[in-house]
Amino acid sequence: MKIVLAQLNYHIGNFEANADKMIKSIEDAKQNKADLVVFSELSVCGYPPYDFLERKEFIQSCTDAIDRIAKHCTNIAAIVGSPEINPEPQGKNLFNTAYLLEDGKINQVVRKTLLPNYDVFDEYRYFQPNIVFDLIKLKGKKIALTICEDIWNDQPVANAFARDKLYTLSPMDKLIQQKPDFAINIAASPFSYTQVDIRRDIVRNKARQFKIPFLYVNQVGANTELIFDGNSMAVNSRGDITHMADAFNEDHITVEMDTLDEATTTPPKATKPIQLIYDALVAGVRDYFGKMGFSKATLGLSGGIDSAVTVAIAADALGKENVRVLLLPSQYSSDHSIKDAVDLAENLGIQHDIVPIKDIFNNYSHSMSPLFEGLDADVTEENIQARIRGTLLMALSNKFGHILLNTSNKSEAAVGYGTLYGDMNGGISVLGDVYKTDVFKLARYINRNGEIIPENTIVKPPSAELRPDQKDSDSLPDYDVLDAILFRYIEKNQSPAEIIEAGFDEAVVKKAVRLVNMNEYKRFQTAPTLRISGKAFGIGRRMPLVAKY
Repeated sequence: MKIVLAQLNYHIGNFEANADKMIKSIEDAKQNKADLVVFSELSVCGYPPYDFLERKEFIQSCTDAIDRIAKHCTNIAAIVGSPEINPEPQGKNLFNTAYLLEDGKINQVVRKTLLPNYDVFDEYRYFQPNIVFDLIKLKGKKIALTICEDIWNDQPVANAFARDKLYTLSPMDKLIQQKPDFAINIAASPFSYTQVDIRRDIVRNKARQFKIPFLYVNQVGANTELIFDGNSMAVNSRGDITHMADAFNEDHITVEMDTLDEATTTPPKATKPIQLIYDALVAGVRDYFGKMGFSKATLGLSGGIDSAVTVAIAADALGKENVRVLLLPSQYSSDHSIKDAVDLAENLGIQHDIVPIKDIFNNYSHSMSPLFEGLDADVTEENIQARIRGTLLMALSNKFGHILLNTSNKSEAAVGYGTLYGDMNGGISVLGDVYKTDVFKLARYINRNGEIIPENTIVKPPSAELRPDQKDSDSLPDYDVLDAILFRYIEKNQSPAEIIEAGFDEAVVKKAVRLVNMNEYKRFQTAPTLRISGKAFGIGRRMPLVAKY
């Protein structure tokens, strides 16, 4: 049997475009004399559809798209993912379903059993879990078809409570009793730089455990916060990878199942995490703009490393002709910061304009002086500068139809080191899931083939330049220390006591944790954040705003 694994980029709710892509893959596979084309989880509607699943017309559009795709499944079969109306009167309205299309119609269906409701996932909100376990049959072969989480039953609970397994049921344990010839898993598994190897090992270990080949199909592209890396693969019965799709690109893999165990193995590429993060962020920016129908971006270029890395990513994702920046120096901006920003813009070949804000700030100060008389300057005046810049950037965005990119990093977002309605403005947060220490690594990666970001931007002490001789270290611990504490508190859910026990200074830990907890209200109002880690701010980390904890 010849099977094509179709790794595609889907647009949520764009049924016509999604179906067109899938039909093209089917027709191309026909020309290649394939027997089956496999698409990813919820491919018909795109993943994640969220509360669109509560709309009858959305589900009807899914059904109509399946019927359209099925008409092309003559002399070939296809597996597609879509929501399915639950025919029973009890339970949730829908199943998360894999459809086997054959002879121009729906031939068999397989429903998802394990419905994740942790981190960014909330599938149990919409779907009824499957309780029936049957193989699908095609061309004389028996196939164990599962959907994404159905092969993740062995993963430990992803929080601070020690549990061996997240689930008590294994769909593959049920299916293997019926002696399948091989297994297929269709997935919509978001990218995390910590998860690429884990996901690959899960597929390989399942093949070894059950001694049958495994085919795994994931999607690529980005849907707002969630970025999908693909990395679809074929694995032989010994757990060796024989075929691997390109990461972050649409791709098709053709697998000859009869000779899969004899096929040449393909060792996974040794890719550094920082390269994966960079590629993910480029994909995230590109798809956010493309799927929203925008093409041009703007941001404030300060001469600092965050804006420098953001603009380099934007130029890569959108093209240098589609990026325009403002340099907004104040009386506190150093000459070298302005020069660094100009040099970077020229290195990238992007349009840049300089709009000094000193006089605007002085006008604000003069207007407020009767109210502030006798009071010392403090963070208020710093915030005014940030909000002036935010207003000017939004003016450029409104006038020319650009999307403003937010440049705040995860370290700043964690501790509230940013100004609401100022430097926290933006349509999408590019670096909001990247710790400051990794921003420096991204800068070095961007400069891997020659200087794009000026060296001075990378080596100078970080500063918001909102008061004379200001440095981030005046208010925050060194980022090497801060990021290590934040990672333990946010990603690993460790308590302050556990972090202190690991050797960190007690006062520094308590300050960092207090800042994280007290600034939830700021993060609640920020732009969507491109997710590249296992625990990003946003939909995957839900904290009460008014808690005392």
